[in-house]
Amino acid sequence: MAERPPTLDGSPFVWMLLKHVLLGPWLRLMFRPRPIGAENIPREGGAILAANHVSFLDPLLLPLVVPRRRVMFLTKTKYIDKPLLHSFLAGAGVIPVESDNPTAAGGAVTAGVRAVREGRLVGIFPEGTRSPDGLQHKAKTGVARIAIEAGVPVIPVGVIGTDQAFPRGKKLPRPHAARIVFGEPIRFDLPPEAAKDPAVSRSATEQVMAAIRGLSGQQLGADVTPAI
Repeated sequence: MAERPPTLDGSPFVWMLLKHVLLGPWLRLMFRPRPIGAENIPREGGAILAANHVSFLDPLLLPLVVPRRRVMFLTKTKYIDKPLLHSFLAGAGVIPVESDNPTAAGGAVTAGVRAVREGRLVGIFPEGTRSPDGLQHKAKTGVARIAIEAGVPVIPVGVIGTDQAFPRGKKLPRPHAARIVFGEPIRFDLPPEAAKDPAVSRSATEQVMAAIRGLSGQQLGADVTPAI
């Protein structure tokens, strides 16, 4: 089997086709996503959108309300490898993550650093998977490692209402309004090498998660120790 590229860069044409013709109009009609604070998203240059994850709709609605820019999400390879999803994801542009292989997963951080240094807007769900109960659970530190090493801001995002539109365990969504709240950028004034310090990356990650929690209104899961 051919080696998987570190990023699937996608096509601006396919992105625009999905957003404005094939998928976007239906999503807007069904879920009426309302952006709040979109002015916090940089108009150019590399940055990270870090959001809570409570529904399959999150990676569809979040980029739909981002003005003028494409969003490249870190995406599990188990979804990329599904025949029905591969063309869609490859066309949109994603960074593959082998979540079951910690060594390979580190490659996604490297690819994320490269993408934001090239001026891309990278989307990350720091918890790594959908919340099973609507609470905020322990996050992985990739978001902080990318931001610190590349020296780019993190824009925290609170996604609200998608868990009611498409709850975990349901096969089909139902019409329900959603809100996407973008917070003020978080910047880490640290040298790039600080990204390799587990204590630093954990502390920075918890700062991002606290900001997301403030926007989404979520409560902490039992696996999270609140930062002091």
